[in-house]
Amino acid sequence: MTEYFKHLANEFALPLSNPVLVFSLILFIILLSPIILRKLNIPAIIGLIIAGVVIGPHGANFLENNAAIKLFSTIGLLYIMFIAGLELDMNEFRSNRNKSLVFGLFTFILPLGVGFPVCYYLLEYDFNASLLTASMFATHTLVAYPIVSKFGISKNQAVAITVGGTILTDTAVLVILAVIMANSHGTLDQAFWFRLAGSLTVFSAIIFLVIPRIARWFFQKLESEKHSHYIFVLSMVFLAAFLAELAGVEPIIGAFAAGLALNKLIPHSSALMNRIEFIGNSLFIPFFLISVGMLVDVRVILSGPTALVVAATLTVVALFGKWLAALFTQLIFKYSTAQRQLIFGLSSSHAAATLAVILVGYRAGILDENILNGTIILILVTCIVASFAAEQAAKRIILDSEEDLDALVRSNGTRDEHILLPINPGPSMDKLVEFAILIKDKRSTSPISLLSVVSNNSEAEVNILKARNKLNDYVVQASATETKMNIITTIDHNATSGIARMAKEVMSDLIVIGWTQRAGILDKLFGEEMDHLLSHTNKTVFVCHFEKPLAIHKRMVVITPPLAEFEYGFHQWFNTLAKLAQELSIPIQLYCNEATENAVKRTMAKAKLTASLTTKSFVDWEDILVLARDIQPDDILVCVSARKGATSYMGPMENLPSKLERYFASNSRVIIYPQQFDNHLSGDQYEDISTESLSKGIEVAQRISKGIGSIFKR
Repeated sequence: MTEYFKHLANEFALPLSNPVLVFSLILFIILLSPIILRKLNIPAIIGLIIAGVVIGPHGANFLENNAAIKLFSTIGLLYIMFIAGLELDMNEFRSNRNKSLVFGLFTFILPLGVGFPVCYYLLEYDFNASLLTASMFATHTLVAYPIVSKFGISKNQAVAITVGGTILTDTAVLVILAVIMANSHGTLDQAFWFRLAGSLTVFSAIIFLVIPRIARWFFQKLESEKHSHYIFVLSMVFLAAFLAELAGVEPIIGAFAAGLALNKLIPHSSALMNRIEFIGNSLFIPFFLISVGMLVDVRVILSGPTALVVAATLTVVALFGKWLAALFTQLIFKYSTAQRQLIFGLSSSHAAATLAVILVGYRAGILDENILNGTIILILVTCIVASFAAEQAAKRIILDSEEDLDALVRSNGTRDEHILLPINPGPSMDKLVEFAILIKDKRSTSPISLLSVVSNNSEAEVNILKARNKLNDYVVQASATETKMNIITTIDHNATSGIARMAKEVMSDLIVIGWTQRAGILDKLFGEEMDHLLSHTNKTVFVCHFEKPLAIHKRMVVITPPLAEFEYGFHQWFNTLAKLAQELSIPIQLYCNEATENAVKRTMAKAKLTASLTTKSFVDWEDILVLARDIQPDDILVCVSARKGATSYMGPMENLPSKLERYFASNSRVIIYPQQFDNHLSGDQYEDISTESLSKGIEVAQRISKGIGSIFKR
């Protein structure tokens, strides 16, 4: 019995050494601290940092900074930077790269300019120590980024320029660090600069040229191996981080670069992105935040007035320099107060890069213990301030965007979006489900309705059970992206009647159907069956066929007929395409006339769409195949058609599906039939004034006249 108690005492001896017990303690902290602090309106990030202070070697000494803690902490930091690069709106980033450069200069120069005189004249450190400490003020770690990601505003322009500025300023500081260290060792010569430039060039070539090609091949060849996709991505992140270290910069630069390189291949609403964020936010990132707290030694403020003065001075200067950079950025680019606060919240937290700079300087004998201890306090305070600032700013931006959205909904008369997806048995169904998930409005509370129409015969009940079992596979696919999906099975004499009837019953706004490719069926589908569906429903219909995984495509080519802007569903289908282009980070090439181009640009400005758009004049629908020379194999080809009798309907649209099937068989293809009337009003009410009725009457009269003529000829 005595031996048992000795064994028990050894297990609970501080610091804890049992890996199972250590891991359990950290998991309980990750679980409970956000729940407890949420009731006090304190950001969860602060709770994790404070928990790290309490259990760390300078607190209750439950844990020590051993190799396992450092490993998970490193993974968490790399994860933050990788997700920041992955979630970045590339279209927004490209269009605002000059703004990122300006902010990067501000957030580097202003803290450095404020910090150096303070350290040199007020704290009376020498030149090297003052320059190195001041450069530490210019760094920042995106500790508050998980807050931005949680609120869903990671694609806001303020976030894009802040993340871009982070890489610029951290890289500049790390170069300064390398220069100071080389100078102190007497190796700062011409060869040093050649080595640095050459290694960074090779690193950039591998990350932005080689890795995307490997990833594209991997995702295409192993499309069904969903779990392998996550392992592959994680491997690329750590490979990039290691290559960055070999190139002479910090691993966080490599992780961010990997995020940029894979950005186009991992849509934000995809199952893979959901897995990346889920595992990072649940495990690795909290580990990093706890490890940041474990570095803090609160007792240093009791070691004497000098330590307290240095810590307070460093903290105030660090926060003031970053606030000044955010203010200048706001004034120049005319951002809102909430956006300025968001920039400040993201850029004011100091952690990894800051600690790296100070530790290197301390070990080299350039900095003393007061600077080291003051920096530890600075890390704690700035992380807390940054978390509060970022959360408050994110809430304000969300409220402002909701107000803008409400105004847009009132002006457009739109309502909660509802997508109906009839199943089309075959391997392409997985891509249709993915397509529906990507285009779904994330603010919509309506689920995607997955529909199976069963023939009304003696085996109808058995077939309904089989259909429901089949649909459950797609529900699992949707649940991986946290998208709600509703299963509907119904009985009808034919599929199109069932689709049209259920579209009205569930009040769907958009119908997404597959493109049947079996020989002999194409003409029938786009003939009688499609005419039947279009004539019995007034919804916007997307007819889709995807040759490749959606993330592999490089461009969306949209061909629009004259007068398309006068269709009731014009704004709906264009917003949907812009949303898809933004998810896939691909540009839109629009072929249309001048009037449609102007309408599209007004729609983009009104809806604040950030998709990259270029336009080319095109009016000759009689010779649509002339565009074949401009279509690339990796393009999504979208043709906007129209129902017979619609404002934008033209004769060449009659055989459009067959032409696309014949001449663009290797491309992913989408044909859009826009909604004609308000969904609240039935199209049947307008039948007496529809041009379709007139055209049908003319056709009947022509047939009668031909019949009479043939009688007289006899």
